[in-house]
Amino acid sequence: MDFQPVRSYLLGLQDRIIAALEAADGQPFLTDAWTRPDGERLQGDGRTRLIEQGGLFERGGCNFSHVRGAAMPPSATAHRPELAGAPFEAMGVSLVLHPRNPHVPTVHMNVRMFAALPAGRDPVVWFGGGMDLTPYYGVEADAVHFHRTCRDALAPFEPAAGAELHPRFKRWCDDYFFLKHRAEPRGIGGIFFDDFCLPAEEGGFERSFALLRAVGDAFVPAYLPIVERRRDTPYGERERDFQAYRRGRYVEFNLVFDRGTLFGLQSGGRTESILMSMPPLVTWRYDWQPEAGTPEARLYTDFLRPRAWADEGT
Repeated sequence: MDFQPVRSYLLGLQDRIIAALEAADGQPFLTDAWTRPDGERLQGDGRTRLIEQGGLFERGGCNFSHVRGAAMPPSATAHRPELAGAPFEAMGVSLVLHPRNPHVPTVHMNVRMFAALPAGRDPVVWFGGGMDLTPYYGVEADAVHFHRTCRDALAPFEPAAGAELHPRFKRWCDDYFFLKHRAEPRGIGGIFFDDFCLPAEEGGFERSFALLRAVGDAFVPAYLPIVERRRDTPYGERERDFQAYRRGRYVEFNLVFDRGTLFGLQSGGRTESILMSMPPLVTWRYDWQPEAGTPEARLYTDFLRPRAWADEGT
């Protein structure tokens, strides 16, 4: 099976996203291209694109990686134990952006392809990814816009695999980006899917790849209009302090639950690139609770709960 079209798309997607982000920030992202030669635990190559202390983004990265390994790590076989020990190939684009202004949400997006290569059998291929929004000071119009853009990206593929995709992927996102030890969502969700490939009678690899492209292409129109609306909102020390506190939840999720982070670390991936998702400034406090009636409390009461955002206001 030829995976070159997937690689070409992902590299092009990274280029297009970085061009849009550089135009918004006003400062360039650095480029760190890397290779892992044969003989190492993990082989392959990638391209890390990173900004720190930009005009808009305090820290952000958009990474491409394409790796091959001799045996799938535990995080990749949790739902497919029959593939344990099989060689694999994986590629994807992953980004996390931490804006400086607390009124601009943090955002995550990832699109990826994974192929297990068991001896004497055809490759077992699946796709995954999605995007989710993590506001600090929520705005309903922003949440509606983000979720509707996600829904519209999936609309040409509805229904698929016997079900409506958007409700399924939205619920999957709400369930996945949930801090079980805190019993609270990380943010307001979006869409998320994993281990996904349509059956041959519904288009198989090609249509599944088309869905992946639709999700990747939707990121810029989903996020940048929100950035432009909120980037000049005034803020002070109070808002920055709350932003740093809530960023702690982001760190907890990525280090404890995130499958991409665990896969990268367990498979011997490039630590600097894997941990580019970490925010630059974070605060933890013991048993802190927001004061009732404050904008900080409203994040918890109005936003950190599942809502049918795409249907609101219609």
